[in-house]
Amino acid sequence: MKSIRRCQSIITLFLVIFIAGMSVLVIKINREAPFYMMHSDKHELGMVYDRSGDVLFDGLHKGTYEDNHFLDIGNLIGDDSGQMENTLVAQNIDKLNNYSFSAGLVREGGKAAIYTTLNHAANRAVYDAYMGAKGCTVAYNYKTGEILVCTSLPSIDFTKGYENIGSLESGTLLSKAMCGTVPGSTQKVSTVISALEIMGPDLLFSKSYNCTGQYTNATGGTIDCHQSWGHGVQNIQQAVENSCNPFFAQLVEDPDMPLERIIEIYRKLGYAVNDDKPQFLDIDGIQCDRASTTLTNSSDFTTQWGCIGQGDTLVSPVQLMMWQSAIANGTGKMTIPHLIHHVTNVYGDTCDCAVTKYSDELFSPSTAETVKRILLTNGANHYTWSIPNYVVGVKSGTAQVMDGQEENSLLVGFLNDEQHPIAFCILIENKFTTGVTTEQIAVTLLNALCQ
Repeated sequence: MKSIRRCQSIITLFLVIFIAGMSVLVIKINREAPFYMMHSDKHELGMVYDRSGDVLFDGLHKGTYEDNHFLDIGNLIGDDSGQMENTLVAQNIDKLNNYSFSAGLVREGGKAAIYTTLNHAANRAVYDAYMGAKGCTVAYNYKTGEILVCTSLPSIDFTKGYENIGSLESGTLLSKAMCGTVPGSTQKVSTVISALEIMGPDLLFSKSYNCTGQYTNATGGTIDCHQSWGHGVQNIQQAVENSCNPFFAQLVEDPDMPLERIIEIYRKLGYAVNDDKPQFLDIDGIQCDRASTTLTNSSDFTTQWGCIGQGDTLVSPVQLMMWQSAIANGTGKMTIPHLIHHVTNVYGDTCDCAVTKYSDELFSPSTAETVKRILLTNGANHYTWSIPNYVVGVKSGTAQVMDGQEENSLLVGFLNDEQHPIAFCILIENKFTTGVTTEQIAVTLLNALCQ
């Protein structure tokens, strides 16, 4: 009798182990089968849509689209060819998988899709406004973090293939909005933030420096002003509006602006300073370059030039835009940008819904409000004719690149409108080769987003 019971126990144990093993196997197959199908030649991908349902990527290749339909967002959305890795599709291809172990390969009825925050019509309007010039524009809702526009020129309509990849212009296969660029005088916003955090508004606004067109610093380096005859004596508001280099060189050299405090605040803003290890910002899997600069001696040329936005300083247009959100919101906290609003799986079930997130406090709310006032005053005094009908806080910049052989034009800012909380960064490369201005791009951008 005992022998029979012992056999029953052993058989039961084997059955339990067998069932458990089969369960583990089924779960493993169910989880891993989509991965292997995605890497087979029979995989089927879902769709990518803009915020209104316009197609940005057709994984089934079933649709019919007008010529260059995808051109304005081609190097941001990308495809599954493997030619563009730092794109939305490449970094989120698992979300577009139209295969499940239980349902098998779904060719016609699969509902896997990414619904983005982008406004395709606005992207196209901005792309067309460049009229063949090179550069990029990025804009987002500074309250929610939804990226509305992110277009980069030159670009590619990926449906046309890559037969001529060797002859494509440099920068075609990447989104320049994610790449570090020389920020020019838009960098002065970071220096103003630093000065306010270190001195406070009363002391900073009491400071005035004379600009004669050129400033020779304590180590003998010279900082030229774009206005060769100078601006005369001016305060911080006037220096921002005039974008006066000698003023900012003297501000950085001021004893009330210790370099270690500038470095501390730059690091809070997200800069990799000196030997800091470079890192990336992550936007739904897409890597965005983190700002970097060299600050070693507040009296030398390299440090002063870096705080003015030249030298070793590099910042991506996305990060320039993000700092504007911390100013426009009046909180000193950046709104973290995102491209994906939500995702649907192969069955059409909604998953991975976006949630608005914020950074830690980069600077105080009082600093945010003061910088906001400075930028809005600049907008009111100098941009009402070129960006009419909008209340904007802005800072322009001219960046010398290619060893000074070319100059890029930048404009960062925000729309001070509760109904349309938009922060943006606009870059036009080699500005002397085009008649297009950053202000014209800004008008097109705001008109497209505020309809």
